Amino acid sequence: MHALVRVGAAWTWRLLVLFAGLLALGYIVAKLDTVVIPVALALLLAAFLMPSVNWMHRRGVPRSAAVIIAVVGTIGIVGAVLSFVVEQFVKGIPGLTDQFTASVNTAQNWLTEGPLHFSEDQIRHAGDNVVKALQSNQEALTSGALTTATVVGEIFAGAFLTLFTLVFFLYGGDQVWEFVTRIVPKQSRARVRLAGRQGFSSLVGYTRATVAVAAADAIGIGAGLAILGVPLALPLASLVFIGAFIPIVGAFVTGFLAVLVALVTKGLLTALIVLGIIIGIMQLEGHVLQPLLLGRAVRLHPLAVVLAITTGIVLAGIVGGLLAVPIVAFLNTAVRSLCAQDQEEVYESLSNVDPSVPMFPSTPDEPDEPDGAGNASHRD
Repeated sequence: MHALVRVGAAWTWRLLVLFAGLLALGYIVAKLDTVVIPVALALLLAAFLMPSVNWMHRRGVPRSAAVIIAVVGTIGIVGAVLSFVVEQFVKGIPGLTDQFTASVNTAQNWLTEGPLHFSEDQIRHAGDNVVKALQSNQEALTSGALTTATVVGEIFAGAFLTLFTLVFFLYGGDQVWEFVTRIVPKQSRARVRLAGRQGFSSLVGYTRATVAVAAADAIGIGAGLAILGVPLALPLASLVFIGAFIPIVGAFVTGFLAVLVALVTKGLLTALIVLGIIIGIMQLEGHVLQPLLLGRAVRLHPLAVVLAITTGIVLAGIVGGLLAVPIVAFLNTAVRSLCAQDQEEVYESLSNVDPSVPMFPSTPDEPDEPDGAGNASHRD
């Protein structure tokens, strides 16, 4: 048998075994998503809060107290933002209702008196059809509401598990990691533990960059709404900030609510302008902020960031898009650390974030020029 066939067969069956292992892992994760997703979210939150906990602990605050302060403070800030958003919407709903009624009356007058020349009977018939459709699908709507209630219950259970896991990650994450890695053979245990710590450091950079991206989205969209005079600009910007933690999709969905408010209160032209602002900011986020800022934080090429987000959304929806880049960032750092002879040197090169040095130059490095003694001079 030809050597090429033997080599190809050897590669094929090994790749098939690896693919089967990945499928088995994906099946297990899908079955345990109620547990896996809260733990993954708790790990991201731990990466975001760990620097503040360590900072307080270094200054004499007991570890347990630092964890409580960080967790309770975060919950308080998020709760305050959500309360502010809900309060502002409750106050603005009556005015929005009146403006919505006026907009509907204006639309009806335009349909009857405008170029389309619809009759009032046609408009009334269309409204009756909508009511009949709702009545005929009442059973489906009821079952959908029950399903929604079930989902809400699962969300609360997942939130409790996330909070419970987060507390232990912040208090003794190193001990948890050391316990988990006891399954690794002794001769490789130290390298695996160091690689895991370095991968977690990449998650810390990712969470910081995500906050910066969310703030940029909220400021851009909120400023546009304020300039155009759209009501509830500040609470809408707060919603955009919260939604932007889900890459690409979150800010667009929450921003679309701003388009609806602008349509009801300011008319079609203002709504189109707001939509243009949101699309422009989403383009800026997708092509500039997400690839460059996040890519620089986690030391990934911008193309890898975009492909990771897209693949995560295709495979697991919004949650997949949220977790895709952190997973790739963690694996990128951990695998490079495991494969390197000097793990500490690899981590130092990955953590170099000097903005004056391009991370991905457009031209290859020039060869080292020889010095006067005939030896090549090396640049850092």
